[in-house]
Amino acid sequence: MLRLILSFQALIFSCAFCGSVFATPAEEAQLEQLNKIEGELELQRDWAKYRWDKANTECYQRYWVNSCLRDSRTQYRKEIDPISAQELELHTVQRALRTSIKDQRDAAKIAERASAEKAAERKANQQEFDEKQKAAAARAADLEKRRQDAPKRAQENKAGTQLD
Repeated sequence: MLRLILSFQALIFSCAFCGSVFATPAEEAQLEQLNKIEGELELQRDWAKYRWDKANTECYQRYWVNSCLRDSRTQYRKEIDPISAQELELHTVQRALRTSIKDQRDAAKIAERASAEKAAERKANQQEFDEKQKAAAARAADLEKRRQDAPKRAQENKAGTQLD
């Protein structure tokens, strides 16, 4: 437990100076390590809850139930308060790291969109789209013209196929 607290505090101290422009593998690794620490804290919290539940169950078999329940609750709070404080710090650091990584990824996407190569690709895609729209409009106009000419063509076919 003490090792976990010391490593957590060292990790928080090292993260205080995280302000680089691009997401580094070190930040990603640091976030992974924080996630592992979070898992360990959750495990400690679960064990404290288990011990509290067990103590409460034992309290109901004693004569002074309320006093026993109060004592078990006090013991539970003594165990859980440091864990909660560590989780608060941990979540603050995790949020800062995630925000930093997200901002760096967003900046990279914006830079990629602003590149000349991507601009040329977008222009080519827009031209291709416009050509497809014109072709679809031409096909629709041709189809509408055929529909309008259908009675006339039917009449011509009927007149041309009659045998006298």
